[in-house]
Amino acid sequence: MADVVLKNVQKSFGRAKVIHGVDLDIRDGEFVVFVGPSGCGKSTLLRLIAGLEDITGGDLFIGGERVNDLAPAKRGIAMVFQSYALYPHMNVYDNMAFGLELAKSSKTEIDAKVREAARLLQIEALLDRKPRQLSGGQRQRVAIGRAIVRDPKVFLFDEPLSNLDAALRVQTRIEIAKLHNDTRATMIYVTHDQVEAMTLADRIVVLNAGRIEQVGTPLELYHHPANLFVAGFIGSPQMNFIECQVAGVGPGEVLVSLPGGGTLSVPVQPDGVEAGEPVTLGIRPDHVRISPEGTLSGRVELVEELGENHLLYVDAGQGRRLTVREPGDARHEAGSTVSVDLARAFCHLFRGTGEALRPRTDVTSPTSPVTSSAA
Repeated sequence: MADVVLKNVQKSFGRAKVIHGVDLDIRDGEFVVFVGPSGCGKSTLLRLIAGLEDITGGDLFIGGERVNDLAPAKRGIAMVFQSYALYPHMNVYDNMAFGLELAKSSKTEIDAKVREAARLLQIEALLDRKPRQLSGGQRQRVAIGRAIVRDPKVFLFDEPLSNLDAALRVQTRIEIAKLHNDTRATMIYVTHDQVEAMTLADRIVVLNAGRIEQVGTPLELYHHPANLFVAGFIGSPQMNFIECQVAGVGPGEVLVSLPGGGTLSVPVQPDGVEAGEPVTLGIRPDHVRISPEGTLSGRVELVEELGENHLLYVDAGQGRRLTVREPGDARHEAGSTVSVDLARAFCHLFRGTGEALRPRTDVTSPTSPVTSSAA
């Protein structure tokens, strides 16, 4: 296997620059996921690594070798696309073996590699079937198997589960995770699905408009977003955002004025923040609680029942909507008025530039359960 290193990688289509000087180190054996909104450049970046697009500027290294000018077939990569791209007239065995046959591998080597890949993916009983006789999930496993037999340095996945229904996505996601655990291969995976990113990745790369916003483990991005964009993109339901004003600062805290007249002391490092400065307070739905003594109030617009819990969408006035996650046995009705309390230890503050203020380290750990909603 191999590491993948990008140094100031750029891509332009004519005058339009779509990748702006990306620097990224992907370690040998690491599972890295590219996420971001449509048009952010994640698939383009993957295609640059694969060699399907030419790099306009910068350097790309795979296994320590500069590969800017190498053809895709010589980069030691294998790519799995959103479309299965299987040959309909060939059975599963021949589809998986075809690339090895083109490479003039021996029949013994081909047979061994195909059957080992089939064992890993649990499709041994399907080797004699044609693609039309397979389900969508089985076809995608065959496409993954075709990549495995090539024994690549790096696996590249371009939204491979997008064409599958919800149940098959979960099943195939588990199989990809197991494949990584079994092979410890370097894998780069593009998706727009946060669940895929959070459950599969060793590290997530959040892209926006051709630039990297943040790189980190799933929990690092979830609990410590670097800016407003990452905070709003990572997490489902989305983080709540409340426009506030700084009322005062102290050692390791910023006091903000909330809409409606209340105040809240947020345990973050002031880092040059001044009284009167506009800031955005962010808090996840899991850390907002219904409370008679709540600091904000509003009308319940909608209740989404999810079984083990439910989501309340609360209109807090002036176009502000708060999402609250409540236990499944709680009872609330659309149209009712509620007060909500914000768990201060789990609040984030963002300056006008979008940059997050650093959290204090002596407050409740973000990974600990909320035991109090004291503001």
